[in-house]
Amino acid sequence: MRKMWLVLAAVLLLVCAAAAFAQGKKKKEGQDRSVQGVVTSAADQPVALAVVQLKNTKNLQIRSFVTKEDGTYYFHGLSPDVDYELRADFQGASSASKTVSSFDSRKDVILNLKLNPKK
Repeated sequence: MRKMWLVLAAVLLLVCAAAAFAQGKKKKEGQDRSVQGVVTSAADQPVALAVVQLKNTKNLQIRSFVTKEDGTYYFHGLSPDVDYELRADFQGASSASKTVSSFDSRKDVILNLKLNPKK
């Protein structure tokens, strides 16, 4: 009889642990954030084919996006607990670096980047 209770308790513990894990994973996935915007030239024209780099300041991983015809870029699946640095480059011109802070609670951040002329 005691063996049966131990088996039942073990099964119940496994079921609860699996449910808690699934809940935690679902909750974390729902907290992802995104960053998007438009890269423009010094003359405020959208720049196609500019390279936007997104740097995770915690692990230094860099992701890149080549802007679309209308100058737009988009990064998704970002952790809300990490700061990110953004920068755009195109034919020797670069934008100023901008930061997406972990203290910024917005789920969808919009940051436009303006290229500075070559020096």
